[in-house]
Amino acid sequence: MLALIAGLSFGLGAAGDETCMSPYMAKIVGQEDFVYIWTVGVEGMGDGEDKLVTIDAHPDSPTYGKVVASLSVGGRFEAHHSGFTDDRRFLWAAGLDSSHIFIFDVHTNPAEPELVNTIDNFVEATGGVVGPHTNYATPGRMLISGLSNAQDHGGRTALVEYSNAGDYIATYWIPAADNLYGAEQTGKFADGYGYDVRALPRRNALITSSFTGWSNYMTPLGDIMANPDAMAAFGNTVVIWDLHTRQPKTVLDVPGAPLEIRCAWGSDHDYCFTTTALTSKIWLIHADTKGTWSTTEVGTIADPSKIPLPVDISIAADDSLLWVNTWNDGTTRAFDISDPFKPEQVYEKKLGAQVNMLSQSWDGERIYFTSSLLAKWDKVDAPDGEDLQYFKAFQWNGKALEPTFAIDFHAEGLGSPHQMRFGAYALYGQERPAPAPASARVQP
Repeated sequence: MLALIAGLSFGLGAAGDETCMSPYMAKIVGQEDFVYIWTVGVEGMGDGEDKLVTIDAHPDSPTYGKVVASLSVGGRFEAHHSGFTDDRRFLWAAGLDSSHIFIFDVHTNPAEPELVNTIDNFVEATGGVVGPHTNYATPGRMLISGLSNAQDHGGRTALVEYSNAGDYIATYWIPAADNLYGAEQTGKFADGYGYDVRALPRRNALITSSFTGWSNYMTPLGDIMANPDAMAAFGNTVVIWDLHTRQPKTVLDVPGAPLEIRCAWGSDHDYCFTTTALTSKIWLIHADTKGTWSTTEVGTIADPSKIPLPVDISIAADDSLLWVNTWNDGTTRAFDISDPFKPEQVYEKKLGAQVNMLSQSWDGERIYFTSSLLAKWDKVDAPDGEDLQYFKAFQWNGKALEPTFAIDFHAEGLGSPHQMRFGAYALYGQERPAPAPASARVQP
């Protein structure tokens, strides 16, 4: 796999891009120029709209650490996750409430993305899938994992496939107990729920996880936790699919709402990690030498009785560390995963009143964090001294996170920052513009 990455790189050196995206995707090698943040609009704040915010992340730039572009999309759609096409020329960014997908051109001018297409018939085109979540690149196509359905707004949903041009191709419903679509149910659960999707091409495997439906993720978190029926409507499975045929093969138990999936990069590391939001556990999804897939609970995150609520995770490029953010206590933790069956926590840092997403450079030296989870789940205030809605950049020195810069998104009137993606001029054969002479920047 590392050879594949090298083949797709652009000759800038030995370091590179974030570690958790599609293996089919071209990788940045070296310093990223920009961080694109898909941001949730907040009523009464700025224009109140969801927007793509571009931050200059190159230390040599005169606008380093500043917002250099902000592109609003005409309303609030519950901005959530985004993903590049395999050529990284376009960024697809989805809204969980309206099921819109916004497609941005990020290659013509990486400093100022342009909205070039909007898919506004996702529910109708896909046969009733609601809540496009992960936007995942495969060769010439985008796989979209749904969270819900138009029939009952519950958790049963599907994978959807589009061309890079934005044309609908197919819908693949996730196996449930009453219709396994040819898959084998191996444990107690077969719920038909969806959340994340990742590919492990060397094993011809596609892996999906499971969360909850529109009725829950568009309801305040406190109301859900007080409602036993709502709490019972969370996913408890991962599904192994045939990557090439999109045929679901095996349904495996992972109780407690397994969210993000992060697969190892080593050529003989046939495993992926996920964490469970409701039970605060680390699970390993692994294949044996015969190709049989299993799931194993391998670790505990913080004190589950305090509901830390694990959210985003990120694996190091050398498969040595797994970063785990816990939203409710605003803390990030690093686990040594040299032995994937025995993760050991080696670092912990509280970042704010809440924390959600993280994204690290390929060399692991730069790590970025954002705070927003869902518009109706986010905290509305913070204790004194703790930040509420932020983007924070750090250097990782191997032992500790050292802050470099931070942006208060509410103070800037931008909204609530969610998922990040990296941009770089070098991806498109472009030179980073030289800074203007100092005299040219002086205002009369």
